[in-house]
Amino acid sequence: MEAAEAKPVVIKVAALCGSIRKASFNRGLIRSAIQISKESINGMEIEYIDISGLGMVNTDLEVDGTFPPQVEEFRKKILEADSILFSSPDYNYSITAPLKNAIDWASRPPNCWADKVAAIVSASGGSGGSRLQYHLRQIGVFLDLHFINKPEFFLNAFEPPSKFDGDGNLVDEEVKERLEGVLVALHEFTLRLQNKR
Repeated sequence: MEAAEAKPVVIKVAALCGSIRKASFNRGLIRSAIQISKESINGMEIEYIDISGLGMVNTDLEVDGTFPPQVEEFRKKILEADSILFSSPDYNYSITAPLKNAIDWASRPPNCWADKVAAIVSASGGSGGSRLQYHLRQIGVFLDLHFINKPEFFLNAFEPPSKFDGDGNLVDEEVKERLEGVLVALHEFTLRLQNKR
């Protein structure tokens, strides 16, 4: 009798977008990441988690250790994930208000971010979101997140040739290859930290 083929360990990735606009380039990066993971990375499932409906953090809304329903659902998704993919533009040299709000909700005790692996990609103007990434890494220290260090992914979304179409979909093949490199590193680092490799 032949031994059953071992199934690959499936890494569950929660993907968060710091921009809530309809044709967000950063949401386009997440859509591409989901497609790449399905086509090219065995053992990785990425789920986009919408943060646009989360109310502003207000500890008055915490009652007997519970949170508003949307926040409870969001926190549950973060807890169930093995790793996190952040995709966000740079707002005023830092992270966006929707993303900071989501981070703060999931950091309320018990901290949902602790010991998860994370990666950051960003499409923005100027330096492509480098400042937001460095701020997010600082926040991650307090949250006990473990960011991959390389490869870094900063994308100037407005530099020709066009990287996105009118709906915010990533159309540049070279950028897709760079994005795949980030996902591979995220997958490998998650397995390594979980001692499943």
